[in-house]
Amino acid sequence: MTFSAVGDIMCHSTQFKYAFVPPDSFNFDPVFEYVKPILSSADFTMGNIETVFAGEKRKYSGYPLFNSPDELMVSLKNSGFDMLFSSNNHALDKGKYGLFRTIQLADSLGIEISGTYISKIDRDSLRIKTINNVSFGVLSYTYSLNGFSIPKGEDYLISQIDKDKIQREINDLRESNVDLVMIYFHFGDEYNSEPSLYQKDIVEFTIKSGADVIIASHPHVLQPVEMFRPVNSKLDSGFVAYSLGNFVSNQRWRYSDCGIILNFEITKNTIDNSLTLSDLNYLPFWVFKGKIEGESQYKLIPSEIANWKYSPEFLTEQDIRLIKESLSDTKKIIESKTSSIKQIRLKNYFKTFPISYGF
Repeated sequence: MTFSAVGDIMCHSTQFKYAFVPPDSFNFDPVFEYVKPILSSADFTMGNIETVFAGEKRKYSGYPLFNSPDELMVSLKNSGFDMLFSSNNHALDKGKYGLFRTIQLADSLGIEISGTYISKIDRDSLRIKTINNVSFGVLSYTYSLNGFSIPKGEDYLISQIDKDKIQREINDLRESNVDLVMIYFHFGDEYNSEPSLYQKDIVEFTIKSGADVIIASHPHVLQPVEMFRPVNSKLDSGFVAYSLGNFVSNQRWRYSDCGIILNFEITKNTIDNSLTLSDLNYLPFWVFKGKIEGESQYKLIPSEIANWKYSPEFLTEQDIRLIKESLSDTKKIIESKTSSIKQIRLKNYFKTFPISYGF
């Protein structure tokens, strides 16, 4: 079974202005055109949705209180996303209404939400999936709500980091006899490419509590991937990705204008039900912002394109330089703690890749 995961899916005001289609709609599909083949090829694709969808009447807005057009969620669905993590510090940017409407929109599109809930019953319903004979449960937690308070008596709305809660919910999944326990954390120090002591403490506790795979974001930059041996698990080797950085944003500076698609494969032995982490790789990309055929666009560019003999004509020499710089930075960070993760090449997606440059 194959998984893909990405970091922070953001929507600053410039992003939705670029996606505007007169007279009154938006189209974000071009943003993800070059990475859709990777995202849609996985059996299960997930990412952190760092905005809410409270509707046009609540006025679309970027930082610091995000509210994005519904069309962004539609494009995420079109690109292959199956689950979005919503337990983050922007979950209450438009109050309880925005939180609820985000869940409802995702549900209407067939996207699962993990980390925010519409009721106690919803919160207590375990997020368990079975695909290709591998069952897995997903839990999500955030370190902060940006100073917002959860309404009294409604602490079920958002899942926050709490060791007792983490232990209890992992136990619930184990008692349900899932093959794999996956955790998403929204935590860490912004713009720091090394995990904090707090991150390490929470991760260590979570591993001891029985997690198999831990992925995280919030710092808006990449942090290392590390391997570990799971406890009381069917899996031979687990890993933690301390921060997957940004997926898409308007943060145009070094280390934040790029990210990775993390891919991993779990193989199940049908005789003894043991699990093997049979593949762990990543596809680095850089976020383009500029003109394409006269139109202002954002576009996620797989970084290896910068080394092709022929690259897309809209990329300037400065763009190519920045892409190469980000590729070098990404490799140094992601592979700094383990040799078990490797960069994947676009030739794996030759048949579905939307451009033929370099092949």
